[in-house]
Amino acid sequence: MANLIGTTAGDVWRYLEENGETTLATLKKQVEGGGDLVNQAVGWLARESKVEIIRKGRSVKVKLR
Repeated sequence: MANLIGTTAGDVWRYLEENGETTLATLKKQVEGGGDLVNQAVGWLARESKVEIIRKGRSVKVKLR
């Protein structure tokens, strides 16, 4: 499972690198793997201080650091 999360984290990284700051909802639609897997991948990247998670009202945005 860790390999799958790591691979998805790479996909999330590439998406953010190409598209910039985006909502978590958009990431879940654009990155393969499903919502739970994308959440885990974003958590992995956040733990490694690779992304910043920003709450704006009801929306959650993610961007590279």
